[in-house]
Amino acid sequence: MVSRDKHDRMANAIRFLSMDAVEKANSGHPGLPMGAADIATVLFTRFLKFDPQRPDWPDRDRFVLSAGHGSMLLYSLLHLLGYEDMTMDEIRNFRQLGSKTAGHPEFGFAHGIETTTGPLGQGLGNSVGMALAERIMNARFGEGLVDHYTYVLAGDGCLMEGISQEAISLAGHLKLDKLVVFFDDNSISIDGPVSLADSTDQVARFAASGWNAFRIDGHDPDAIAQAIERAKESDRPTLIAAKTTIGFGAPTRAGTNKAHGSPLGAEEIAGARKALGWDAEPFTVPSDILDWWRLAGLRSSKERHAWEQRLADADAETRGEFERRVRGELPAALDEAFDAYKEKLAADAPKVATRKASEMALEVVNGAVPETIGGSADLTGSNNTKTSQSTPIKPDDYSGRYVYYGIREHGMAAAMSGMALHGGVIPYGGTFLCFTDYCRPSIRLAALMHQRVIYVMTHDSIGLGEDGPTHQPVEHLAALRVIPNLVVLRPADAVETAEAWQIALKSQAAPTVLALSRQNLPALRTSHVVENLSRRGAYELVGASGDDAKVSLFASGSEVEIAVAARKALENRGVAARVVSVPSMELFDQQSEDYRSGVVGDAPVRIAIEAGLRAGWNRFIGGDGIFIGMEGFGASAPAPDLYEHFGITAEAAVEAALARL
Repeated sequence: MVSRDKHDRMANAIRFLSMDAVEKANSGHPGLPMGAADIATVLFTRFLKFDPQRPDWPDRDRFVLSAGHGSMLLYSLLHLLGYEDMTMDEIRNFRQLGSKTAGHPEFGFAHGIETTTGPLGQGLGNSVGMALAERIMNARFGEGLVDHYTYVLAGDGCLMEGISQEAISLAGHLKLDKLVVFFDDNSISIDGPVSLADSTDQVARFAASGWNAFRIDGHDPDAIAQAIERAKESDRPTLIAAKTTIGFGAPTRAGTNKAHGSPLGAEEIAGARKALGWDAEPFTVPSDILDWWRLAGLRSSKERHAWEQRLADADAETRGEFERRVRGELPAALDEAFDAYKEKLAADAPKVATRKASEMALEVVNGAVPETIGGSADLTGSNNTKTSQSTPIKPDDYSGRYVYYGIREHGMAAAMSGMALHGGVIPYGGTFLCFTDYCRPSIRLAALMHQRVIYVMTHDSIGLGEDGPTHQPVEHLAALRVIPNLVVLRPADAVETAEAWQIALKSQAAPTVLALSRQNLPALRTSHVVENLSRRGAYELVGASGDDAKVSLFASGSEVEIAVAARKALENRGVAARVVSVPSMELFDQQSEDYRSGVVGDAPVRIAIEAGLRAGWNRFIGGDGIFIGMEGFGASAPAPDLYEHFGITAEAAVEAALARL
C-alpha cells in the first residue's frame, strides 16, 4: 500500500511536468494529464507490467493513450519511470521540431509509445487489435510466454467517435478479457460541457456491448486499484468510468473547457502550485519523488528476467518460432513456395478475377506463413480472404486464423494496426475498394507508423458492374496513392497477384493495399520468371515488334488486357507499340532514374489506360499524353456495357493513337 501523501506527490509530478511543458511550448492540452494523473500513478506504479531497461519486452503490458491530445501524461510517465530516451530536455522541448515529445504521441519516436494517437478513437480501435493479438499468441505459445494486458485511457471524444462502437462491440463479442479501458469521465470537451452535444450513458452502452462496466471516483487511488483488480477477475473486457476533474488543481480553470486545449498561464500555474503544495521550480522533480518513480520503473524487472528464463528453457523449435514471429521475419521457405507457385501459374494460365487469384495466392501464403491472421468486413465470399487454413477465431477460442469483423470496416482497419503493433502476427483484411473511405483514417495512421498491414480491397472499378456508382471506385486509387508510405498494388493477372502478395508480406515498414478485380482477367504472364517484376512498380510486359516504338501503352490491373489488345491492333496496322504494366506507382517512384526513364521510353505517343481518374498518370504520359479512363462517377450496368459506355476500350486507344500520330 502507498500512503495518500506519497501517492499525491507522485501524481503531482505528472501534473506539474505537464503544466510546465505546455506553458513553455505555449501550446498543448494540460487538462487531461492533470485530471488523469491519479489513474496513471496507480496503474503504472502498482499494476502495469513493463521494464524501461527492456522497453520491447514482448510480454509487457501495453498502455494506449487513446486521448492522444493529453500526450504530456505519457511523456511525463516515461521520464519519471526512467526510460532513457525520455530526458528532461525532451520534456522541455515539448512540441518542438525534432523532439521525441510531439504534440500527439507518435510510435517510434520514443520507447513506451505503443501507437500513434490523436485522431480520437483510433487508439481504442488499436487496443482491440493488440488485445486480440495477445490472445492469438497466447493460444499458440501458452501463458508462460504470452500473458499480458492492454490498458487504455480514453476520453469523451474517443467514445463519441463512431469507430468506438465498432471497436467495443467487436471486443465484447470476442470476450477480450485482458483489455481494460479507463474512461477519463471529466464531462468536458473543447466546446464546453459534454452535455452540449451528448447524453449517452457510456457505462450502459459498454455493458450492452458485452463489457464489464462500472463507475469509480478517478481521484481515489484505492478505488482505482480495486477497479483494476475487479477488471482482472472478469471474463469480459472492462470499462472503468473514472469520474475526474479536468485540470485538477488549477484554481479557476479546473473543471472547465479553459483547461482543455491551451496553456494555463503563469498566474494559474502559480495558483495550482500553491493549491497542491508543489514548491519545485519548473521542470524539476524533487529527488525523493523521482526516486519513488524510478523504483516503480524497476518493479517488473524480476518478472521480466523470469520470463526470459522461461523463453530460454523452451524447446528450440518453440523458442525459434516465437523469436522469428516477434522479429517480424518471414519463414525462409516462403520465396521458394512463391517461385514454385508462379511457375505453375505460368503453365496453367488461369483466367480468373484477381480477387480469386488473391485467394489462390493466399492458399500458398497461409500454408507457409503460420502467423497470418485474415478477415473481412462481412464480405468473405466476395473478398476471397478465407483459405483452407483459415479456421475462425471465436470467443474463448483464439487458436484460429480468421476474424469475422462484421460490418465494421473502420474498426477492422484500426484493429489490424493494433495487431501489427503488438507483433507476432501479420494481419490482412478485406472489403470493397470503395469502402476504403471507411478505413482511410486507420490506413493513414498505419502508413505514418510504418506498419505491415495488408488491405485486400476487391471490386476495384466499374468492372464490378451492376451494383452501380455507389460501389464503383473511381477516385479511390488516386486518393490512396497520395498517402505517403502506402503501397498500392493493382495486379493484372494471377502471376502479378502472387507477386503483389509477396511484396506486401515483405513490406515490413509500410502497409499495402491490394486493389483486385471482380471480373475475370486473362493470363498475361505465361513465361515463368523467377524475379518479382511487380516489385519495380512498372515494367515492359510486351515490347514493340520494331526497334523504336511509336506508341507506349501504360495500364494497371484489369485494363492491362485492354492495352495488350490495343497494341496487337496497332501492330496489325504497322504501328510499333509496346505495353507497360503498372502494378504500383509508389514502387516505380522508388526505382533509379535510369530504370524509370527506360520504362517510360521515348515513344512519341504515350497512352495510359485505367478505369479511374487521371491523377498520377502524368509521370508516365506527361501533361500532353492521352488518358483513357473515368472523368466522373460510374453507372449501374453489366461490366462490358460500362467499359463500352465510358470509352475504356482497345478501339478507343487505337483511335486515339492513330489520331495523334
